[in-house]
Amino acid sequence: MKNSDLIIPISIAINLAIINGLLYILTPETYLHSFHIIYYNVAWLLITYTLDFYPTDRKERFLTNFEKMIKLYVIFGFVYFSAFGFNQNMPFSLSYQLLVFAVLCFCLSAYRWFFFWARRRYRMLGGNSVNVVVLGKDTNLKKMRQIFEDSYLGYRYKGFFDNRSYKRPDYLGAIEDSFLYMLENRIDEIYCSVSKFSKNELDNLIDFADNNLIKFKIIPDNKEILTRAMSIERYGSLPILNLRKVPLDTDYARITKRIFDIFFSLFAIIFILSWLTPLLAILIRLESSGPVFFKQERHGLKRKVFWCYKFRSMAINGEADIKMTTKNDMRVTRIGRFMRRTSIDELPQFFNVLLGNMSVVGPRPHMMFHTEDYESSVDKYLVRHFVKPGITGLAQIKGYRGEILCSSDIKNRTRFDIFYVERWSMALDLKIILQTIYNAFSQEERAY
Repeated sequence: MKNSDLIIPISIAINLAIINGLLYILTPETYLHSFHIIYYNVAWLLITYTLDFYPTDRKERFLTNFEKMIKLYVIFGFVYFSAFGFNQNMPFSLSYQLLVFAVLCFCLSAYRWFFFWARRRYRMLGGNSVNVVVLGKDTNLKKMRQIFEDSYLGYRYKGFFDNRSYKRPDYLGAIEDSFLYMLENRIDEIYCSVSKFSKNELDNLIDFADNNLIKFKIIPDNKEILTRAMSIERYGSLPILNLRKVPLDTDYARITKRIFDIFFSLFAIIFILSWLTPLLAILIRLESSGPVFFKQERHGLKRKVFWCYKFRSMAINGEADIKMTTKNDMRVTRIGRFMRRTSIDELPQFFNVLLGNMSVVGPRPHMMFHTEDYESSVDKYLVRHFVKPGITGLAQIKGYRGEILCSSDIKNRTRFDIFYVERWSMALDLKIILQTIYNAFSQEERAY
């Protein structure tokens, strides 16, 4: 069962009501020009249609198409501000119009969140439900049941059919019994374990489903190799399973992240490093001889080697490239201990970000000596090198930073890094940045 046909028209009407209502209240002198009324409404409809913004999949949530929502606001923002250029006589205050546009985006986002919240509540009460059965029991059945039992999705799992008998409450009988059951119980969707049936049997099941207005979906024989990062790609009519889909492989994601990296690093260099570097240079040189900056070869994207920069926090020593900093490390200077505790020593890496070797957020780059060790001793360690390394990362805000005390430290760090690679989003990056700033002032236990 699909969503109601009224959902999209109602959403369009509410979005246009929000846009027109807010502009009428906040900028009446602008809104009363008929050109602006037509311009904004037509532009919104064209942009949302081009982005395919409104159709909602049953499994879609508020954050599912978050990037599409951001793209919509960026494009509509250009449209919104360009309208003022058509009429030079209209009053215009950049700060006020930025505030108006921010309120507009907030209200539109609030409605979108409310829509998904209301749909979830409606489904929990039994509305917009889909009756489903599974044909053929295999190792996927447990996973499918967990999906169906999520009340948010609105599935009503009735049970499974299999030619082998089972003493389970959700076992409904042999496959031959399923046809009558599905007709009597108004089943909407069939999920079929393909490994349990021959081609002729599958053809018969498909014909039955088509002739009775039942959707037929196939669960592939995955040999237990499917992952959360899997995606399906089409080569003509041939579906191919890609087991390692990386969100940052898309042009939109790479460009968005790169633009953010450039602006964020320029901000840090101009407003922080410009005055902090001379001050730290004096303090570092007063305490110990040697360069102000420390550079070290590390592995980056696709395991390419680059020079990683830091403020020097140790006295010159011969173990800097092979030994990690330990608690109460005698090599660390007094100013170095302060810089490491507050992560100030990492700030020069914003130059790495500007040069394109690193990103603001990503898996932390390790010393080459350790990378060569971990890639052979830690399972899937090199997956973290599918993206650029970062100044901060998900593993760091989860407590896995600094010294590796035991094997579980590097394994958990890798686990969080892989999660980041597979689930990247700008929202996740912003969350990591904010948590990193908070941690810098909260005196982390392992910041030494």
